[in-house]
Amino acid sequence: MKSAPSLSVRILAIVAIGIAASGLGWQYTNPAANPSGQQLPVAAPIPELNQENLSIRPGDTLEALLQRSQVDPQLRTEMIAAVEKEFDVRKFRAGSQLTLVRSQQGNLEALEYVIDPDHRLRLAKSKGGFVARVGEIPGAIRRTAVCGTLQGSLFESVERTGERPELALEIAEIFAWDLDFYRDPREGDEFCLLVEKKEYSSGAPATYRRVLAAKYNNGGTIYDAYLYENPEGEGHYYSSDGQSLQAAFLRSPLEFDARISSHFSHRRLHPVLDQYRAHLGTDYAAPVGTPVQAVADGRVIFSGNSGGSGNLITLQHANGFETQYLHLSRRLVRVGARVKQGERIGLVGMTGIATGPHVDLRVRKNGRYMNWETLKIPRQSGIAAAQQVSFNAVRDRLAAEMSPRFASATELASGHQPPAPA
Repeated sequence: MKSAPSLSVRILAIVAIGIAASGLGWQYTNPAANPSGQQLPVAAPIPELNQENLSIRPGDTLEALLQRSQVDPQLRTEMIAAVEKEFDVRKFRAGSQLTLVRSQQGNLEALEYVIDPDHRLRLAKSKGGFVARVGEIPGAIRRTAVCGTLQGSLFESVERTGERPELALEIAEIFAWDLDFYRDPREGDEFCLLVEKKEYSSGAPATYRRVLAAKYNNGGTIYDAYLYENPEGEGHYYSSDGQSLQAAFLRSPLEFDARISSHFSHRRLHPVLDQYRAHLGTDYAAPVGTPVQAVADGRVIFSGNSGGSGNLITLQHANGFETQYLHLSRRLVRVGARVKQGERIGLVGMTGIATGPHVDLRVRKNGRYMNWETLKIPRQSGIAAAQQVSFNAVRDRLAAEMSPRFASATELASGHQPPAPA
């Protein structure tokens, strides 16, 4: 598709012309410094340009894209060589666009590709051929407080604040060790985030950066989180009293929007076999294909089919713990692999003996099955005594920026409940 050049492409053309001009030795001279009155070189006017946007399809290479646009083979080779010095062309994303800029005569002048919200690849002609550069997309980062009340789902509630629903996932992830967002939220709960947003001078939609602070009022119980960087530059979330929000295990093997369809029991009427048997896990119902995540760092010690358990993955964790994930439609990890907490390891299914799609999560401690829903999970280390004063200052500043709807962090730390919002 061809269209009039955008602002970024016009700028790109100016840059390209600037490169060419510098190659020819042109320079700007102050008239006052030219008393002889000798005529100086004048750069040619910026030519009219045409912009061509190429949609990147699955499996496309830069070679294929340029060939599709009928770029001369020799020119293709030169362009690809220049780009590969700056960017791994295997990282072109299907569904994104590659922009080509041509002169009115059809000569290829430049190329542009947006790598991510912060970076773009630009290729332009110079005297010695093509030059590629990866640069930062200019923009300003501003802090925004996003506050709302839960009505319907958390996604819908975030959208009603005027923000994109992806922030709901941020809330769920931050409080994943305290709140199970499949079961715990109640109508009327309140939430608030202090989030960085990058706004672009080009007019492109703003993108989210770090969530600096968050609070969630769950039926009168306040949960809060503050991002604090230690002297080594590592950032983690802590509650207002300096306790780490990260526990050894996540609360759920699914990221969002599921329900517990069967609980841990030593005597349960089996829905298929119609007899009483122990059910030593917790069933999370979800559509087939829903991603299943590792609830803790670990090593894969089994990945295969296990009769009535269907496709099964077993992870070995520290301190004698194991977790098992049953009835998967697909396994994404192999025996011996190391996995991180929150990493996708499989997809929900109904393999083996099952009445509907779900994942059966089981946990063992030193070989003994435990009730996942009542398991007491230790926290990671909190704020060190030497950093307490620094943390308190950061916490109070972020709390003040976030919202007056909640009490100050100091009040929360001392155990006082906030007043009801006006």
